[in-house]
Amino acid sequence: MAPTIATPITDSADIANFVISKGNGVKGLSEMGLECLPQRFIQPLEERISFSNIMPQESIPIIDMSNWNDPKVAESICDAAETWGFFQIINHGVPIEVLENVKDATHLFFGLPAEDKKKFLKENSPSKNVRFGTSFSPKAEKALEWKDYLSLFYVSEDEASASWPSVCKDQVLEYMKSSEVVIKRLLEVLMKRLNVNEIDEMKESLLMGSKRINLNYYPICPNPELTVGVGRHSDVSTLTILLQDEIGGLYVRGKNDSWIHVPPISGSLVINVGDALQIMSNGRYKSIEHRVLANGSQNRISVPIFVNPKPYEIIGPFPEMLAGGEKAAYRQVLYSDYVKHFFGKAHDGKNTVEFAKI
Repeated sequence: MAPTIATPITDSADIANFVISKGNGVKGLSEMGLECLPQRFIQPLEERISFSNIMPQESIPIIDMSNWNDPKVAESICDAAETWGFFQIINHGVPIEVLENVKDATHLFFGLPAEDKKKFLKENSPSKNVRFGTSFSPKAEKALEWKDYLSLFYVSEDEASASWPSVCKDQVLEYMKSSEVVIKRLLEVLMKRLNVNEIDEMKESLLMGSKRINLNYYPICPNPELTVGVGRHSDVSTLTILLQDEIGGLYVRGKNDSWIHVPPISGSLVINVGDALQIMSNGRYKSIEHRVLANGSQNRISVPIFVNPKPYEIIGPFPEMLAGGEKAAYRQVLYSDYVKHFFGKAHDGKNTVEFAKI
């Protein structure tokens, strides 16, 4: 049911109160049937995508994973990570039913009344690992993004069972469990090209010691051309595994300031390199700027799993990368400091990685 409000909201403070503090989210604004976008969401011109910059004929690689043991599959994965930083995988082994269930559960969570979602706002949440919110970093942003999210940091199955929202926790846990094999295999393949021949316990903690999953909801927007679903950024993860629905809207940075759409492919997962892996590979693998457009006619969801180092890990170029005399391009950085820097500002393209550059 759409939220009711006596008069249309135009004042910035009222919008922040309605959207953020009261838990209505951007979804609540969308359901009021606004005819025009509130000022608080209007992005500066330079942050809006220009359709003249979109390259419709370009596409990120699509890799068929049905034969993991084929050397050509491994080669395609590493080449894509080096050249594009993004690729889609099909026949990856995560059951379609699991993917559909987690998409349904995302709609179920965002379909809850504001009162129920509000319980998971930062100040109300039963756990610091569970957070419902809107935009990216509202306190740091001049213009808000047209997006709501539920962010779930995975500590253990017991902690998740106790504190994640009951309407989606089983489906999310099943999706995370089902994706473990594909994540490990992708990392093993990527490491071999870096002369890291074994992912031992220490390397496992460094590459995939923690995971966060987000349920993202992009409601119908009255003026999609004036705002963004998500602004330009690269992820701070090692790898990101993204499940998107059939609506589309994800764009990846191509050459010469162009943007390339990542079309939804039924049953596929979108994989992208994060900053942590760019740093650990000494720039061999690239984390690429990407963004999401707002949509004027359909609600869109996406579900990324962020595969990260443990917060206390020190990230820097692997010794194996420097063994042959290659010069380090990045300093050693405490991962939690890197993440704190990322979340302390608005989305700003690839600027976060400068924090670790020598």
